[in-house]
Amino acid sequence: MQQVTRAGEPVDVAGSIPQVGQSAPSLTLTNTDMLDVTLDTYAGQRKVLNIIPSVETPTCAMSTRQFNELASTLSDTVVLVVSADLPFAAKRFCGAEGLDNVETLSTFRHPEFREAWGVALCNNPMEGLCARAVVVLDADNRVIHSELVSELKNEPDYDAALAVLK
Repeated sequence: MQQVTRAGEPVDVAGSIPQVGQSAPSLTLTNTDMLDVTLDTYAGQRKVLNIIPSVETPTCAMSTRQFNELASTLSDTVVLVVSADLPFAAKRFCGAEGLDNVETLSTFRHPEFREAWGVALCNNPMEGLCARAVVVLDADNRVIHSELVSELKNEPDYDAALAVLK
């Protein structure tokens, strides 16, 4: 079991985050049209998975805004913001913020994603949410960057995530 911290206190994280060089685990998540999507939905594109607890928190909102801005400069790349938020809430947030360069996906019908991707917060009040992480995949779904953010309130290393896409 992995650990991160929340305000300095240890938080257990079940599963193992995909490592550089590995093939990405399969996934099924729900988009804002309430349709299930898989990695095949984005075939031929590089993928940045910005995995967050909830867009309703300041750090998650900031990372979603930041990746939205950065995504506009990337070719053949889709930015997927993954959380346990209901698709309605994520769609409302992106609409209110004017964010149209990211796609939000929800684990609400597919909780197995959290453990398969090594981001399942457990044994604490945030159980059922995702830890903060960024996983970047090439067009063949091989992991080219992986970061499990060690402190939940911290933003990910945007520069490191984007460096592998240049």
